[in-house]
Amino acid sequence: MKQFTRGAIVLAMAVAALVGLFAALVPLSNSLIEQWARRDVELRSELVFNSIRDRVEREIAGQTQELIPFFQRLTTDERIMALGLCDAEGRITVATPRMPRDLDCRIPPSAGAPESAARFTRVRIAGERVLIGVFPIAAAGQSAHLVILHELGFVADRIVEARWYLVMVGLALLLLVGAVATLMVGLLQRRYMRAVLSSIQDLKAGRPARSRSVMDPRVQEESREIRGLLRDFREKIRQEDGTPVEWSPSTLQDLLEKELPDAEVFVVSNREPYIHNRNDDRIVVQRPASGLVSALEPVMRACGGVWVAHGSGSADRETVDGNDHVAVPPAKPAYRLRRIWITDEEQEGYYYGLSNEGLWPLCHLAYVRPIFRESDWQQYVAINQRFADAVVREATRPDPIIMVQDYHFALVPRMIREQLPKATILTFWHIPWPNAEAFGICPWKEEIIAGLLGSTVLGFHTQAYCNNFFETVDRFMESRIDREHRSVVFGGEETMVRPYPISIEWPPAALLSQQPVDTCRQAVRERYGLSPDMKVGVGIERFDYTKGILDRLLAIDELLTRQPEWKGRFTFIQIVAPTRSKLASYTALQEDAVRITAEVNARHGSEGYQPIHLVIRHHEPEDVYELFRAADICVVSSLHDGMNLVAKEFVAARDDEQGTLVLSRFAGASSELSEALIINPYDVQGMAEAIGRALVMPEAEQRERMRLMRSHVRERNVYRWAGQILLDASRLRKRQRVQEFANGD
Repeated sequence: MKQFTRGAIVLAMAVAALVGLFAALVPLSNSLIEQWARRDVELRSELVFNSIRDRVEREIAGQTQELIPFFQRLTTDERIMALGLCDAEGRITVATPRMPRDLDCRIPPSAGAPESAARFTRVRIAGERVLIGVFPIAAAGQSAHLVILHELGFVADRIVEARWYLVMVGLALLLLVGAVATLMVGLLQRRYMRAVLSSIQDLKAGRPARSRSVMDPRVQEESREIRGLLRDFREKIRQEDGTPVEWSPSTLQDLLEKELPDAEVFVVSNREPYIHNRNDDRIVVQRPASGLVSALEPVMRACGGVWVAHGSGSADRETVDGNDHVAVPPAKPAYRLRRIWITDEEQEGYYYGLSNEGLWPLCHLAYVRPIFRESDWQQYVAINQRFADAVVREATRPDPIIMVQDYHFALVPRMIREQLPKATILTFWHIPWPNAEAFGICPWKEEIIAGLLGSTVLGFHTQAYCNNFFETVDRFMESRIDREHRSVVFGGEETMVRPYPISIEWPPAALLSQQPVDTCRQAVRERYGLSPDMKVGVGIERFDYTKGILDRLLAIDELLTRQPEWKGRFTFIQIVAPTRSKLASYTALQEDAVRITAEVNARHGSEGYQPIHLVIRHHEPEDVYELFRAADICVVSSLHDGMNLVAKEFVAARDDEQGTLVLSRFAGASSELSEALIINPYDVQGMAEAIGRALVMPEAEQRERMRLMRSHVRERNVYRWAGQILLDASRLRKRQRVQEFANGD
């Protein structure tokens, strides 16, 4: 009977908890709806003001009465109650009929807001709730205020609707809780009755009744089964979430040895992790500024294997052996780099042409028109085949693991699959995947999609990109899409499509050799001639139109214009590595950046003070991390970005838990680093306001935000990213072996 009592108590507690929850939610929902509605109306007021401002300013010095018919047309909007114009003393001079004549326009601005800011207040007029918006206007030497009145009666209707929704949800949850509780009580009753019947049978047979204690062998067996199920469940949770919490090279190595013993691992990418260049009479090694390399190089150091990449350095041919191999990293070799040679003509078509004038702008919504040429496509196909053939020749087993990287090699998975049908091909698309309509303009869309569907696993940064890919396949290919299992069956072969948000190594190798933060701050300030109390912002990336560099420079200009008190107290160091300089769009971008920097420095600078330092050259990782540690803020204003690892590197660099990240909402990293100040990079004024807020953010708030972001980057590092992909590969390989065994292969 105790089971029934406990079941009733649990049910009563659940019902009481739900009732209490909804009792708390009702006033909270009322408050939230009212706040959202008010903000919605304020935004509508600002939109109306911005739409008519130019005309009002033209008429303000003339016959303002001509504005009345114009205002009356605007009040046909069901929520706009009245429009009017006030003079500098707050008196109504022009108004629509419903405007109260005794209305005083002199509404003070919010605390800390400038005189030019919009003002809002709520009042009751004839029993109706009304929001008054007052917008200062100055033109032709005259000052005035545009007044917009919005009715707020619809807010009460929204609140009533929300209450009904909450009541319906509450009833549904109560029914669900009741059903679950009934099921539990029924199960307990059956178990209790079995125990009673067993005791009765014992008594009839003259045996003493058996205790159902934990010492009963059957109970012990049940307990062991339950513990086993729990262990399997916990293991499943760990596998779904990335197995161990702390991912490291040794963890990844253990995973490979356990799940993929004796596996042969390849990486295929355009960019090589180490470049050998000739500098006068000596050869120097350079690590390129690439998010892809930053992500995968530590993975290969942990896994070993062969990295197949384009040999682009001036001394690359001098440093390879007879098979075009070189052991890397140079200081402590851990894997082999296999270099592929590409002629200048091939590079023009495959890399600069189809990859970066076609696929790159096609996949990035940065409003640069993609260019497609048949000759570029032919070079793209030829280079993809060359890389695929190189992997096949390097493979010593029929079932290697091949990690194909990025949009340069969309055809490689299918080409390898045709020669190594048992290979496990893991393709990761490092840039966004657009919607089906946008991708549909590509003349070779079917060939590219078919090439990617040669993969065993196809990964993107976010689930949104996976969904876009499913829609693209559905529109253009004869295939079967299984959205429940997140896979595509094409040509009799199944490809898993999964989100794998890429990250960086933890701890970053470049951080280990860094000096304390105070030392880094002093070194950077001395290098750029800055005073010790100067606030410093940084931006670090390649010269690319998707990174929003020009908008960022304009935001600095806007900040210093609106808040001139920061002149002489704030400087921005913009580091950019030259890239793709053969393309006209990239050359024009660099020229525009130089021009805007010069204009901003001329407008706001002074003797000994330079607002923007534009540094166009490659920086080693150690230099980048020193800048991160010295900076007060880091601005990442990508117009569209698959992930953006610079944001995560800045977070990783700040072991002092200080500094503020200003991050574009259109970078994939914004879905993970929500504690950053999230901005719209197309809104220059909004970006300037965010930078201003970052400059005055209290240290305690900086610490709280940075601590949460660092925890996320630490736990979801690049080893976890690789581990998730390799775990999925392991499961698929095991399933494949079972199928082969069942088929007698």
